[in-house]
Amino acid sequence: MRIGIMLRAFGEQGGVGVYTRNVTRHLLRLAPQHEFFLYFGQAEDLGAHSEYANAVERHVPLGNKAVWDQVKMPLWFRRDRLDVMFHPKFTVPLICGKRSVMVLHGAGWFIPETRRFWSRTTRAYARMMMPIYCRRAGSVLSVSEITRQEFCTRLGVDESKISTVYFAPGEQFRKAMDPDHHAAILNRFGVGKDYILTLTGGDKAERKNFDTILEAFRHVHHKRPCKLVVAGRGCEGFRERYGIPDTGYGADVTFTGWVDQQDLPALYRSAALFLYPSNMEAFPIPITEALASGTPIVTSNAFGLRELAGDAALLVDPSDPAEVAEAVQRVLEDEGLRSDLRARARVRSGQFDWDRCGTETLKILEAVGSG
Repeated sequence: MRIGIMLRAFGEQGGVGVYTRNVTRHLLRLAPQHEFFLYFGQAEDLGAHSEYANAVERHVPLGNKAVWDQVKMPLWFRRDRLDVMFHPKFTVPLICGKRSVMVLHGAGWFIPETRRFWSRTTRAYARMMMPIYCRRAGSVLSVSEITRQEFCTRLGVDESKISTVYFAPGEQFRKAMDPDHHAAILNRFGVGKDYILTLTGGDKAERKNFDTILEAFRHVHHKRPCKLVVAGRGCEGFRERYGIPDTGYGADVTFTGWVDQQDLPALYRSAALFLYPSNMEAFPIPITEALASGTPIVTSNAFGLRELAGDAALLVDPSDPAEVAEAVQRVLEDEGLRSDLRARARVRSGQFDWDRCGTETLKILEAVGSG
């Protein structure tokens, strides 16, 4: 079978990028009998899969995304005589119709509590085009059950059309780490151990609920000494943006900036807990990273956060800083609770496995490609 993969999101640094890179590699490894045509939007990504004999890499200059999806990809679909086209993101080439598969990474545009995080134009585009993409595609994957339900309920998509296939964190989150390398990473970012860890980028602070994180930390810090480590691109500007002082509780807040995926396991494993009371997530990959790292978790009792964390976290109302602070304080003060959450995290982490994701995805691609 000749399978095309649209990789314009290959270099993205968020969850979609993590998914795209990992699912591509696992498909190549799991199916040596198939030929995969990999279409990169950026020339610098060429060679990423040169070790796989079943991979043909092509650079298709990105430019306008709609033109890339709807004009360039159909041309390559015909030129390479593909059986199926797979896009690890939200769209499909409409001309490819039933020979295409796409992935839904969330439904926040349609949910009243969270649609404020997207512009009116983006929401209008999603409401107009998503039903069309879903109808035209041969099959649709959803990264979480809550996302599948939202598309079926709010947009009327046929339930049989969408399959929930969980993905997983990078393999490095489960691997043992050399102690010296671990210590060197912590030293580079200027952090010690047993801190509260959270992840948020500068442009995602509202959705990641940083106001509540900061207020909850102030509550806890007033009662007991503790430190907060904030990681994410652009978070260095939060001290000025949120008026965080250099003294008092502010002296115990560290902003690391962007942390590479290979360095993140060290931050998770040295944390007393991972605090992630986000307002909206469909598949919060940081939750799966914390689970794989065996880190105690405090997260939101909402959407994909509750779905993924299950019974391996303390679930809180993300709109209630006092409740968040109480949960954080419980974890910091109760060693037995921390041990129980670590054990539950490792068990729960087994639900998120790249081989399983790759196998289930491959079956759907094969079914669509041979249909």
